[in-house]
Amino acid sequence: MTELQQRLLADLHQFAVPRHARWDPLGLMAVRQALRERMEELGPLEEHRFGGGSEAGTNLILKLPGREPRRRPVLVGAHYDGPLQSPGADDNASGLAALLELARRWAAEPPRRPVWIVAFDQEEWGMVGSSALAQELRAAAQPLKLMVSLEMLAFSSKEQNYPVPGMERVYGNRGDFIALVANAGAGLLLPGLARAMGRHVPTKVLPVPNGGRAIPDVRLSDHSPFWDAGYDALMVTDTSFMRNPHYHQMSDTVDTLDLPFFCGVVEGLAAGLARI
Repeated sequence: MTELQQRLLADLHQFAVPRHARWDPLGLMAVRQALRERMEELGPLEEHRFGGGSEAGTNLILKLPGREPRRRPVLVGAHYDGPLQSPGADDNASGLAALLELARRWAAEPPRRPVWIVAFDQEEWGMVGSSALAQELRAAAQPLKLMVSLEMLAFSSKEQNYPVPGMERVYGNRGDFIALVANAGAGLLLPGLARAMGRHVPTKVLPVPNGGRAIPDVRLSDHSPFWDAGYDALMVTDTSFMRNPHYHQMSDTVDTLDLPFFCGVVEGLAAGLARI
C-alpha cells in the first residue's frame, strides 16, 4: 500500500462515522473538532457560524496563500456532516479525506493562486452551510476564480446510470470515471482540468446551462448555492446514487470503496487545480 493510500484510508476510517446534525449530533461535533485540529496545523483557521438555535452550524475555512496573492482565490470545499442513518464513507468522508490531502500539499507547496479550503456543515439539510457562505461572499463582493465541491469521490462500479436518457451513449455504461459538472463560466476551465486529471484517473465532463435547473440531480451538492450566487463552480463526483447502491444506507462503509481509484482522483485534483 502506498503512503497516499495509507493516509487516505486512515482519514476515511476517522470520518466515516455517524455524524448527522439531528441523528448523531455528538458524532458531528467529534468530526468537526477533528477537522478543526487537522486544519489548524496548516494555518490560521476561521470558523464561519450561521443560523441559530437548532439550525446553527459551523463552516471551517482555511485560507492558504498562493505564490501570486493578488489573483482571485479558488475555493475548494467538501461537506463534513453525514447522511441520516449512514456512516457516509463515500458521502462524504471521501471528500473530506481528499480535501485534507490537498490542503496538506498546498500548505507545503503553494499553488499559483490563493486557495480557500472549506469544510461545509449541514449539506445534508439542503446545502445550508454553503448557501450561507455563498450569500455572504456575494454580499461582500468577494471575487472567486472558481468554487470546487468535492462530493463522493471513491466508488467505482461496472454499471452506471444517468439523470437523462441517452447519456450512456456519450459517457459509457461503466462507472469507472470521475465526473466534473460545471456551469457555463466554469465550463471554460473543463478541457484543461480534464486533461490534467485524465493523466491520473478517467475523467468526463458535463457542462450544464442555467445553473443545472433542467437537471435537478446535478445540483445536489455545495456548488449549487455558488451557481445561484453568480459564481463559477463545479462539482467533482463519482456520480453518487447513479452508481453507488450504498448511497444514504448503513452499507456506505469504507470497505466498499475503490482505494486505487480514489488515489487517482486525488492525484488528478492536485495536478489539475494547481494549474488554474
